[in-house]
Amino acid sequence: QVQLVESGGGLVQPGGSLRLSCAASGSIFSIYAMGWYRQAPGKERELLATITDGDGNTNYADSVKGRFTISRDKAKNTVTLQMNSLKPEDTAVYYCNVNGRARRFSSRSDYWGQGTQVTVSS
Repeated sequence: QVQLVESGGGLVQPGGSLRLSCAASGSIFSIYAMGWYRQAPGKERELLATITDGDGNTNYADSVKGRFTISRDKAKNTVTLQMNSLKPEDTAVYYCNVNGRARRFSSRSDYWGQGTQVTVSS
């Protein structure tokens, strides 16, 4: 079983920064991509950023492009989201995602962390 543990959420003032981290552990045969999503109250879960395992290619939602940066440490199976210039509308629960296989012949699946709250408020 793949476990994802997020850390780094909290309360920050508008214009401030936070750094989220996610560590993947357990039975992981291969990872294709890692990413971050968020869900605000009453809204659907939103894809923010992804990074592929092979070439490290990154993609960002327009809402965070230029403000958020995703990176990963392949050796440690961790993914980080650096969030700068935070706005009140960035307030949400942030989720780490891993797309991969738990075992060699298992199906490719999405795995999720438990979520970490980010609140942007003065």
